[in-house]
Amino acid sequence: MTFQLPDDCLNEILECLEEDKITLRSCLLVNRLWCKLTVKILWRNIWSFKYVFPYQQFEQHRLKIESSILSTLISCLPNESKEILHKNEIPISTPTSNSPIFNYASFCKILPICEIVEVIESVLKSKTNENETSITSNGKIRLVAEEIIKMFTNQIYSLKKLSIPNNTFTCIPETTDNFKNLSELRCCSDLHSNLSQSCHNLRTLTIDLRRVVSNELKELISSQNKLKNLNLVAYDGNDWTNLIPVLTKKRFNTLTTLHLYSDNDLSLSFVSSFINLQEFKYSFIHGNFLNNFWVLQHVSLPKLQILKMIPFQSPRPEYVVKFLENNGKNLKEFHIAEIDNALNLSIPKFCPKLEKLFTVFDQDELYILKNIFKTCQNLESIKIWSGERYLSEKQVLETVATCSPKNFYELKIYNDSDSEVTPEDLESFFTTWKNRTPLKSLNLIIIKDYNFNSLEVNKENMKIIEKYTDLGIIEKFETIMFCDDEEEEAEEDEF
Repeated sequence: MTFQLPDDCLNEILECLEEDKITLRSCLLVNRLWCKLTVKILWRNIWSFKYVFPYQQFEQHRLKIESSILSTLISCLPNESKEILHKNEIPISTPTSNSPIFNYASFCKILPICEIVEVIESVLKSKTNENETSITSNGKIRLVAEEIIKMFTNQIYSLKKLSIPNNTFTCIPETTDNFKNLSELRCCSDLHSNLSQSCHNLRTLTIDLRRVVSNELKELISSQNKLKNLNLVAYDGNDWTNLIPVLTKKRFNTLTTLHLYSDNDLSLSFVSSFINLQEFKYSFIHGNFLNNFWVLQHVSLPKLQILKMIPFQSPRPEYVVKFLENNGKNLKEFHIAEIDNALNLSIPKFCPKLEKLFTVFDQDELYILKNIFKTCQNLESIKIWSGERYLSEKQVLETVATCSPKNFYELKIYNDSDSEVTPEDLESFFTTWKNRTPLKSLNLIIIKDYNFNSLEVNKENMKIIEKYTDLGIIEKFETIMFCDDEEEEAEEDEF
């Protein structure tokens, strides 16, 4: 006798496989019910498809996936939209002449317009006649994009994420109930859509600053009741000056995360309005300014837990030290790429509850690292630069093995010179580590630079690592490129 799980129970099980796309796809073949529930999960964010093929196959694989997604969406368009595309001789075939089994568009919960346009552009250009002018080609891209976006906004009844790159596309409806459950929005500061009339419960708002800040955007900001995460992106001479009045007036006691990205030294005075901030991150891509941080020296953010200054440009150290004196007691994560003795000395003094740390130690500052391990007993993870100007890898390994606190489990090392770590160094490190009480399996992450050889180049080193991985002493060993690591830290593209 067969037993059929209730639909809601089966759905819960399949939801647990959301990150395991390979297993999830195999569920499509079980039966129609499994297929329907699985398709809903896969199409929730269809734009997040990953590329696992070798580089030489990357372009071909990407285009194949994009073509499949686009042709499926075209098949879901209403007949009048299909007729418009046909009249304009747009060469996108559908998978079958029959109607699709499911209304795939209605399953989407994330609408990144920029990504949709890129997919359309990629597919159309692969099919475009070489003699076709760019004007004609761009017109077709726009036409397809507008019809697809119109379909999405009419059919997605509980949209969660929306990304509007600019005001090029006017097909976003002025008001719609489809946006009332919107939780994440990325838009430009010259937004001309009256989302404020229906969209009041954003949790995350990312604004790409332009020279104009529209009244519609100001109204949208003022209408928010539950905003938790705010990201301001100001490049190419743009700034957030015109946004400051509406931000400070609203205050946003619900705001817990603030991320600022800029290529200029912009005002930070408004940060003091967000008294419940738990995470503050800013990334300025030039290092000859950052003087405006001085206004935050005496600001009190009693709930602050994460402070990141990315990637390599930091304010004057004395400003940061004073900020840590006022706000460091509850910090759990601190990231700063600055070589400064007084700043590093202030970390154990003002930040005793740290769990994650990235700072840069000079070659004669081993005593400071030891003091941090002694004082910050909650420390679990540290990222350290090693090399000729900094602490050596051997010094770092020895100190981590003998001095790190009992909860410590993750070491990230970036070396700006060729690694000098020997198999004997690694054997000594892991022998000491396995005798720790309590024993925690270690995550060892090597951040590689294209210009230098890291420790895994030595095959004997890798044999030692494999040995201790098999013994369970190493939980994870990973090598990543320096640029990939910095992209992960920057996290500039929110969705």
